[in-house]
Amino acid sequence: MLLNIVYIIVGVALVLWGADRLTGAASQLARDMRVPEIIIGLTIVAAGTSAPELFVSLTSALKGTADLAVGNVIGSNIFNVMLIVGCSAVVAPIKVSWSTVRKDIPFAVGASLLLFMLCFDDMDSPHLWGNEISRSDGIILLIGFAAFMLYTFQMARKDGLLPKHEEVLGVEEEVEPRDFSHMWRHLSFIVLGLACLIIGSHLFVDAASYIAHRFGIRQSIIGLTIVAGGTSLPELATSVVAAYKGRSALALGNVIGSNVFNILLILGATAVVQPLRIMGITIVDLMMMLVSVGLLWLFAFTKFSVSRREGFVLILGFLGYMAWLLYLL
Repeated sequence: MLLNIVYIIVGVALVLWGADRLTGAASQLARDMRVPEIIIGLTIVAAGTSAPELFVSLTSALKGTADLAVGNVIGSNIFNVMLIVGCSAVVAPIKVSWSTVRKDIPFAVGASLLLFMLCFDDMDSPHLWGNEISRSDGIILLIGFAAFMLYTFQMARKDGLLPKHEEVLGVEEEVEPRDFSHMWRHLSFIVLGLACLIIGSHLFVDAASYIAHRFGIRQSIIGLTIVAGGTSLPELATSVVAAYKGRSALALGNVIGSNVFNILLILGATAVVQPLRIMGITIVDLMMMLVSVGLLWLFAFTKFSVSRREGFVLILGFLGYMAWLLYLL
C-alpha cells in the first residue's frame, strides 16, 4: 500500500516534470524556427498544460480503466473552474473582457454540453451505467477541437495578433537565417519529456487502480479526485501565480483553454484509440461540470469580473462536491 502511494507521488512528479520539459523545449524550438509567439501559445503551451491529462487518460483507457480516463477529464474541469478560478479570484479579483464572456467561455460551455449529450446518445435511461463514448463520438469531439482551433486562429488574425501571409513573406526576406544550433538539445528534451510523461502515467494509473481495488473504491471516484487533482497541478500553479502577480486574466484564460482541450482533444483522442465504456460516472458528476462552467459564465457576465466573494462561492461548491464523493465511499 505504502509503495503504491509512493508510485502515485513519483508518477505525478514525472508527469509534471515531463510536461514542463516538453513544453519548454518545444516552445524554444519554435522560437528558433521563428514561429510567431501567438501560435506557440495557442498550440504548444496550451497542449503542454493538458499533457498530463492526455497521457493519463490514454494510459487508463488502454489498460481497461475507462472510468479513470473519463473521471480524470470531468474531475479536472470541475477542479479547474471551482478550485483554481476560486483560489485565483480570492488571491486577486479576476477582470474578464467582453471578448472572453462573448466568445471563450461559451465555447467551454458548448464543449461541456456536447460531452453531456454524447454520454446519453445511445441510452433511453437517465443512468450512465454501461454507456459508451464510442469512436464516432471521439471523432465528433476532435472535429469540435479542430473548429475551436480554427476559430481561435481566425480571431487572433482578426485582432492583428497573427501576421497575414503576405506580411510573413515580407519579413522572411529581411530576417536573419533561422537558428538551428540548439535543435538537437531541444529535441532531446522533447524526447525526455515524452518519456517521463509515459512512464509517470503508467506508474500513476497502476497505483491509483490498485488503491481503488484494495479499498473497494470505484475507479470513477479515484479519477474524479486523486487523478484529476494530480493532473491539474500545472493549471493550479500557473493560475494562482498569475493571479498573485496581478495577471488574473491569464489565470482565467488558462482554465478556459484547458477545459476545452480536456473535453474535445483528450477525450476525443482517447475515445478514437479506445472506446470508453462508462461504469461509475454519474449524472451528478456531469451536472457538476455543467454547473461549474455555468456559474463561471454567470459571474463573468454580471460585472465582467470574478470577485473574491464569488471565488469563495466556487471554493465552497468544490468542497461540497468533494464531500458528496466522500459520502459515496
